[in-house]
Amino acid sequence: VQLVESGGSSVQTGGSLRLACAVSGFAVDEFAIGWFRQAPGKDIMGIICSTGRNLSTSRFTISPDVAKNTVYLQLNNLKPDDTAVYSCALGPPGSSCHKSQFVHWGQGTQVTVSS
Repeated sequence: VQLVESGGSSVQTGGSLRLACAVSGFAVDEFAIGWFRQAPGKDIMGIICSTGRNLSTSRFTISPDVAKNTVYLQLNNLKPDDTAVYSCALGPPGSSCHKSQFVHWGQGTQVTVSS
């Protein structure tokens, strides 16, 4: 199993980014994929998690692409507090969005938001 994130960058407040999580070894529509982030000095926090479906919060959207076996995270209206290392992880289908539920992790990609 391998998960590889990409798309992290430096943006200004109010900007948008799309992160990608390329998965090998498991089908993204059959297992839970979660996006998490860790800010400096803080614990890893779940952002949004899904098993094979598009889901949205007020600013973030997770969207699996079965053909590419890749899961995307759209980040909108970014704020300086969103600065963190963003990681994707794979877990059993239907997992809640807590780090303890996820077994396989990517290496992370840095998102930096400046004011």
